[in-house]
Amino acid sequence: MLRIVLAPCSPFSVSRALMRESALMARHYGVSLHTHLAETAGDVDYSREKFHCTPAQYAEELGWTGPDTWHAHCVCLDQHGIDLFARTHTGVAHCPSSNMRLGSGIAPVAHMRARGVPVGLGVDGSASNDAGHMLLEARMAMLLARVHEANPAALSARQALEVATRGGAAVLGRDDIGQLTVGKCADVVAFDLRTLAFAGALHDPLAALLFAAPAKVALSVINGRLVVRDGQLL
Repeated sequence: MLRIVLAPCSPFSVSRALMRESALMARHYGVSLHTHLAETAGDVDYSREKFHCTPAQYAEELGWTGPDTWHAHCVCLDQHGIDLFARTHTGVAHCPSSNMRLGSGIAPVAHMRARGVPVGLGVDGSASNDAGHMLLEARMAMLLARVHEANPAALSARQALEVATRGGAAVLGRDDIGQLTVGKCADVVAFDLRTLAFAGALHDPLAALLFAAPAKVALSVINGRLVVRDGQLL
């Protein structure tokens, strides 16, 4: 239940040497890498001015691409960056509520997924996300993708939930979580839809989880241990 990750805050808040040495250390010890990348247009401008390349090119130069690496946000990842991440299986942690709160923009999640970029879901941090509610993030990811593509079919409820579960597992390089399958960790969350908030939405209960008001967890089992029962934290 404990994983170690080397995670400088961002390539723009630490030195080039620290970024490169972090990557070398992570590969030496067989652990993962994480940072925040291309969150705003200002990040891209800074990278071009300071490093004479895009954030994705800078990440590649310093060894910050590969299946053991994931970057938060990537709102302003250009086509080259998207293709690079797809080719190297570099992951993206999509943080829709944070991006909206800070006015950072909308990450091209549907396009990333179509190109083969591993995409998971994140909440960023308490400085830019007061709720920290993963189901709410899935809802926002679904709706933002539709706005970004001007297409109501850009990301379905099931696809958004896939990003939140299997997508997150893939980004973290884990094959033991992310789906209810024999042999994987006993991680289960359940929601009670027999409430007023879901009235009229139960023709598709799974979609209702995202289209209706974000639900409180009724039951939570993590690694085989009961954590929440009847909506109460144990």
